[in-house]
Amino acid sequence: MRRGTNVHALGGFNQIVILDTIRRNREGLSRVEIAEQTGLSAQTVSNVSRRLLDDGIIREAGQRILGVGKPRIILQLDPSGGYAIGVHLDPAVITYVVLDLDGRVVAHTATRTPSGVAPERVIAGMRDSIDAIIADAGVDRSRVLGVGIAAPGPLDLEQGVVLDPPLLEGWHGVALRDALAESTGLTVLLEKDVTAATVAELWMSSGHERDDFMFFYYGTGVGVGLAIAHEAVRGATNNAGDAGHIIVDPDGPVCSCGRRGCLGDAIMPRALVGSALSSGLITAPAGRLDGVGVDEGLAQLAALALAGEADASAVLEKMAGRIANAVVTIANLLDQDTVVFGGPYWNRVSPLVLARVAELVNSSDALVTTHPIAVTESAIGDDVAAVGAACLVLDDVLSPRPSALLIAT
Repeated sequence: MRRGTNVHALGGFNQIVILDTIRRNREGLSRVEIAEQTGLSAQTVSNVSRRLLDDGIIREAGQRILGVGKPRIILQLDPSGGYAIGVHLDPAVITYVVLDLDGRVVAHTATRTPSGVAPERVIAGMRDSIDAIIADAGVDRSRVLGVGIAAPGPLDLEQGVVLDPPLLEGWHGVALRDALAESTGLTVLLEKDVTAATVAELWMSSGHERDDFMFFYYGTGVGVGLAIAHEAVRGATNNAGDAGHIIVDPDGPVCSCGRRGCLGDAIMPRALVGSALSSGLITAPAGRLDGVGVDEGLAQLAALALAGEADASAVLEKMAGRIANAVVTIANLLDQDTVVFGGPYWNRVSPLVLARVAELVNSSDALVTTHPIAVTESAIGDDVAAVGAACLVLDDVLSPRPSALLIAT
């Protein structure tokens, strides 16, 4: 638990400490309990609580008898006291969510990512969609705390720039963060998609449920987000999670890097659908093989496998084996005990591969961990990266950071 300070000049930090303390106790706390947990004086807690009540950030939620004396008033976070917008830019689909202060999704929408369109036009469309979802949710714009964007890497987070994502055509050195901030008038945070998904799992979990885990992201591309000791791992340049070139099958297809059997090119949706089309296993989707076509093709492949078609089942069995090889490699390296699956395309294949991956991982002769690996999927659903992007905004506002107390020189 973060401890506060009674120095008057640091009242802003104390306010965040109190907010964080209240947020982590969903049933609410009395002022006395807040003082005990934060180390702040009763007067400081009283003053800060009054400001937060006046601002509509917290609310009084009845009374509770705590020991001897009169009942104490309980303070809780007011979910309607603020909202965060989350945007996930995937090469196939752009997802938008609105979260309240409790982290509850109050609005959701998604649009197909335009193909062959200049980034400036895509950003203009994102601005319009953000304006629309705020209006549709009935949210007071003055209560919007900011926008979080989850985007494919590599990124320059310090500059807010999408550098050169291999699957996002035409996005080379795009200053996405600043462009969207200027067009919306809102604070904007940028994060890598797999890290945002990991943050969502951390934010929505309770206790030590998600301390050390990997998030296996299955979207247009493949990535792995990492959490160690309940913290998202970002790496030296904030681009951790590129697992696409882990070799999972030496006899697999030739990757764009020139090697054989790299995870990304071996299992990503476009590769599976392309292979199924070439073999005549599925019929060609209408139009070009864009995000819509890939989704239709993957749905066809999954339906055939569910119906027991041998060749379709073999494709997904091979996919499960390749995923398991990657999971074992990462679990051994980082001593992880849980893998969580999710992403825009995951639900298409989950009924066919999740249990098989769990079996293959835990029976692998290459697994050297001293514990079994829990294999599960995100309860958040397809929107996990967008939810994580919004959680970044909530975390920025509600989580105390002692580094903010340092005096710049």
